[in-house]
Amino acid sequence: MAFVTRQFIRSLSSSAAIKHVTIIGGGLMGAGIAQVAASTGHSVVLVDTSEDILKKSAKGIESSLKRVAKKKFAEKPEDGEAFIQKVLKNISTSTDAASVVQGTDLVVDAIVENLKVKQDLFGALDKAAPEHTIFASNTSSLSIADIASSTARLDRFGGLHFFNPVPMMKLVEVIKAPGTSQQTFDALLEFSKALGKHPVSCKDTPGFIVNRLLVPYMLEAVRLHERGHGSKEDIDVAMKLGAGYPMGPFELLDYVGLDTSKFIIDGWHEKDPDNPLFAPSPLLNKLVAEGKLGKKTGEGFYKHK
Repeated sequence: MAFVTRQFIRSLSSSAAIKHVTIIGGGLMGAGIAQVAASTGHSVVLVDTSEDILKKSAKGIESSLKRVAKKKFAEKPEDGEAFIQKVLKNISTSTDAASVVQGTDLVVDAIVENLKVKQDLFGALDKAAPEHTIFASNTSSLSIADIASSTARLDRFGGLHFFNPVPMMKLVEVIKAPGTSQQTFDALLEFSKALGKHPVSCKDTPGFIVNRLLVPYMLEAVRLHERGHGSKEDIDVAMKLGAGYPMGPFELLDYVGLDTSKFIIDGWHEKDPDNPLFAPSPLLNKLVAEGKLGKKTGEGFYKHK
């Protein structure tokens, strides 16, 4: 009877509105998620390993909010300033994740795309967070089930994949792993809607929806170029003018980061080596080895000023 009661309470808690959110990772994605959550009235704690990182994150959030306010309150700058201050009051920072999660409804990680690092993080937080707290990862390529395996709350673990820049991009992929309860999944869907986003439901499959289609597409463009069947310039122009894409595949690879794309495809290839869509690219590997990672390093498939 006690077990049934606990399960019933857990179901109620999991489906309740998420009010307090803890974001682990103060980089672009974490700061973006924090900004959007705070802008929609959620109480947010942004966590990272150092005060310097958090100060940089806070400065970035304030700058982003100023751009939003300038556009949204063009004719009433005083209302824009009030909006900025209201949002900033909803955000606090901390370097002590274990302490923060003791009073949170949802934990979202936006840290490095490394399975063991994520498992270690959630394994530690699992011991500190209350029973009702939902865990979610913003991973773009790792298995939610694999990350969740380090915890004892498989039913309260799902995926929330946001897109960069978070304040601008409307899509959120909500991932239901095999162990994710329907109550948890529904709570994550409702949370996404509360942020003003458009959630789509995804199974826990490599790349979910967007990257599962996008990464093989970009790699197939590289293979087409490797075979000498088209220049990167012509392939980019063809996809922009023929398919209506805002960027060609090589432009997009440079924007995303060649190292990021290589990391994703290498991980998928390791898990499914017989899938030709996941085959590594010698040219991509060569550029990454040379440190030509795209826009962030000034050169990738193209040179960037």
